[in-house]
Amino acid sequence: MAYLLALAGNQNCGKTTLFNCLTGSNQHVGNFPGVTVEKKEGTVLKQKDLTLVDLPGIYSLSPYTSEEVVTRDFLLKEHPRAIINIVDATNLERNLYLSLQLMELGIPIVIALNMMDEVLASGNVVDYDKLSKHLGVPVVPISASKNEGISELMHHVRETVQSNTPPAKLDFCRGAVHRAIHSISHIIEDHAQEAGYPVRFAATKLVEGDEPMRLALCIHETDQHIIDHIVTDMEKELGTDREAALADMRYNYIEEICKTCVIKHQESREQVRSEKIDRILTHKIWGIPLFLGIMLLVFWLTFTVIGAPLQDLLETGIEAVTDLLSQTLAATHVSPWLQALLIDGVFAGVGSVLSFMPIIVVLFFFLSLLEDSGYMARVAFVMDKLLRKIGLSGRSFVPMLIGFGCSVPAIMATRTLSSERDRKMTIILTPFMSCSAKLPIYGMITLAFFPQHGALVMISLYITGIVVAILSGLLLKTTLFRGNPMPFVMELPAYRLPSARSVLLHMWEKAKDFLHKAFTVIFLATIIIWFLQSYDWTFHMVENSADSILASIGSLIAPVFTPLGFHDWRASTALITGLTAKETVVSTLTVLSGASGSAELSSILSTIFTPLSAFSFLAFTILYMPCVAAFAASRRELGSLRSALGAAAYQTGAAYIVSFLIYQIGSFFL
Repeated sequence: MAYLLALAGNQNCGKTTLFNCLTGSNQHVGNFPGVTVEKKEGTVLKQKDLTLVDLPGIYSLSPYTSEEVVTRDFLLKEHPRAIINIVDATNLERNLYLSLQLMELGIPIVIALNMMDEVLASGNVVDYDKLSKHLGVPVVPISASKNEGISELMHHVRETVQSNTPPAKLDFCRGAVHRAIHSISHIIEDHAQEAGYPVRFAATKLVEGDEPMRLALCIHETDQHIIDHIVTDMEKELGTDREAALADMRYNYIEEICKTCVIKHQESREQVRSEKIDRILTHKIWGIPLFLGIMLLVFWLTFTVIGAPLQDLLETGIEAVTDLLSQTLAATHVSPWLQALLIDGVFAGVGSVLSFMPIIVVLFFFLSLLEDSGYMARVAFVMDKLLRKIGLSGRSFVPMLIGFGCSVPAIMATRTLSSERDRKMTIILTPFMSCSAKLPIYGMITLAFFPQHGALVMISLYITGIVVAILSGLLLKTTLFRGNPMPFVMELPAYRLPSARSVLLHMWEKAKDFLHKAFTVIFLATIIIWFLQSYDWTFHMVENSADSILASIGSLIAPVFTPLGFHDWRASTALITGLTAKETVVSTLTVLSGASGSAELSSILSTIFTPLSAFSFLAFTILYMPCVAAFAASRRELGSLRSALGAAAYQTGAAYIVSFLIYQIGSFFL
């Protein structure tokens, strides 16, 4: 029999690390039904009957964010057999707030007390046996980053699944809150049972004023009037509002537990170290320059020191395979058109894109280190002040940061923003962030025109995207999106050494996605491009691609880009095919140039671009409308095709203006 498990916990408590420990790479990523919040699901290693769903990181089961709504709906409607609640042992008081709410659901639960190695190293003590007795559920100490305690955790999970024992019913409320919860429980008992909700959980939510719960229980107007009267009496007696009363009740109980279960001598070494580092990295003056310096170092290591030699090595291997295949096809007298398709089309197009895989993997190695170490959370904090000036909060930086990887999940991540205004602005601005799909384009142009200044070109492109996003934000906040951004509250996790397993899995996921795209979208696009540039309108094969179908189409569009410095039909054609996937720009230019290697490609590109027009081309590439997948995500999130088309038109218009200014001003000085 197969069992469904839910993995729940606060943000930055090690949930993803534990998920990777339990499932390895045996996982798939999708979205929860009806929403675009990411859903990770995997089979537990060596336990094929256990399926684990990694729920979004949350701090409570209140319906304020889409993550909280998704988590609550999943737990109440999907009925997992058990919950693995991962808790940060270095910050037990805050983490147990969610634990108490999860226990009210009546679902069997096992608490994974993570980061116990840090607790012990700092000389502090958490008596997990005593904690288990207080809570009435199994509590298992683990260190997910070091893979310690995982087998013991799964042993308790297996026992809990088989026994199907719900958590002990804790009645820790006192006084006015106690009377309110129990009075409302009697009123709604039949409604809760009919809806399939635990009575106490439903009652506490009604005390908090949870509107979705009220609607789900179909409370009659008379009963609702009585409930409102009970809550009003409670607020008057306590002198506080309904939500604060529930929060105080839970935190008072947590404080009592921690007094008996936690011996805290000092802050953990990680917290002390983090505070010292933050004095520098989150400095109000030096924070942003340091971030830019770190990114410049990452680009330099990626494009010059590590990535470039690996790229050359892979390219040599691809050329050797291509030459071997070419000789084999010629020796076996394969039809010339098929030889041309395979060698000049598929191998040239797909191979040119594949050669940039080392650069992408190396870049995401460094980005994964920065993210897993806790530094990227600081960047969001540092950026809050800057983003507020353009009408957004630091929370919008998180989707924008994801946009450096891929615009599609970045646009989906805007669901975490509680303000509709902030969400729509972020969706429009996020594609200005340079996604990883554009890296092969940067690599190709940089190798051809700026081989000695690759890191500087890269950082300038990223800064260009950020600056355009800032200017666009200033424009939008005074026109379409008037108003103030939502307040920004974010927890800064302690700096920690990233686990090798987590970093390697992240790199593998990026490499796998890249390979999948190379052998699907780019493979198909390459065949189509080869056909269109090899035949004329009468479907006769041409010797010169300038006489082809593709050339005639590209020539119609080319004059539009003349003021930007690239009037060659091959450049305009590459930009159009880049709408399917940005990497296709590279395969298109490679196929159209007929180049058999990077040196030959660089030589041919010098006939299409000058160094200035090449940089103008790069600026247009980074800013113009994203690929069709990102456009579809924008349409879904913005709610209409008209809004998505407006956003795409704005992005392309901004790209045209910036590219025009770069080329025209550059031409004046050069």
